[in-house]
Amino acid sequence: MKKIVTIGEILVEIMSTERGNGFIGPVSLVGPFPSGAPAIFIDQAARFGQSCGMVGCVGADDFGRLNLERLKQDGVDISGIAIDPEYATGSAFVRYREDGSRDFVFNIKHSAAGLTALTDAARALIEGSDHLHVMGTSLFSPKMVDCVLEGIRLIKSKGGSVSFDPNVRAEMLDLPGLRQALETIFLQCDLFLPSGRELYLFAKATTEREAIAEILKSGVRAIVIKNGSEGATYHDCATTVRQRAFDVEEVDPTGAGDCFGATFVSCWLRGMAPADALRYAVASGARAVEKQGPMEGASSLAELDSFIANASAGSRS
Repeated sequence: MKKIVTIGEILVEIMSTERGNGFIGPVSLVGPFPSGAPAIFIDQAARFGQSCGMVGCVGADDFGRLNLERLKQDGVDISGIAIDPEYATGSAFVRYREDGSRDFVFNIKHSAAGLTALTDAARALIEGSDHLHVMGTSLFSPKMVDCVLEGIRLIKSKGGSVSFDPNVRAEMLDLPGLRQALETIFLQCDLFLPSGRELYLFAKATTEREAIAEILKSGVRAIVIKNGSEGATYHDCATTVRQRAFDVEEVDPTGAGDCFGATFVSCWLRGMAPADALRYAVASGARAVEKQGPMEGASSLAELDSFIANASAGSRS
């Protein structure tokens, strides 16, 4: 089995129990939950039964221990995660607005997450892996960009593959050098996983069909477009596959796209047919939103098989 590695932020997430705008007054909170987009991704890959590991940094505090214990418990190789004795583990405070959008207060760049580096242990983990998954959220500083680019070089030098989920918050696009870094990573990725309009980040085309053709001509082997409640589509030079969304009751959408991506990448690396891989990925994202907390809805293969079977039975009745 091929081994996946990812590089990036490890956080705790603490969320308001009340919908509203921002944190300008006292609100009730719940958490902490283990979080961070690449951490959610790699936890889901491990839960799915994929060999995987992560490069990151946490503080020598309860928040760091919470994350490390969850990742290790679920099967993630944590040998590439450093523990800093001085800086606190990163954090994200989240509040949902009435329209479903979110307000965040992050401490990432100036937390232990910002100290992530390719230590000897991290390099050993990457060199022992076959695939690197890159998330745009992790490109929050020039140092992190350098870590990711070096990770890509190490993976590619041994014949490995790269997947890329741009997943970039709007405010990050103005960071110096970020657009160039995104384009550099895009040009080296084998599997591209944009959400909605992110499809056009690296394409001059104005229609979806033209953008897909342009991206595939650039050297990307496959594209998976996440469209939330509308499902997802897969494209390569020979195939297009569409998968509808599953009907579930949404409790917390945080982490759904990360779980989707981890499940698809795992299936893709196993050589699974695109239609089957897409079905598992959409099911994984659907199950993720049913639980409060970014990692709480991560699914095993058996759980996804049961979920899909029950959903199919419901659609026939």
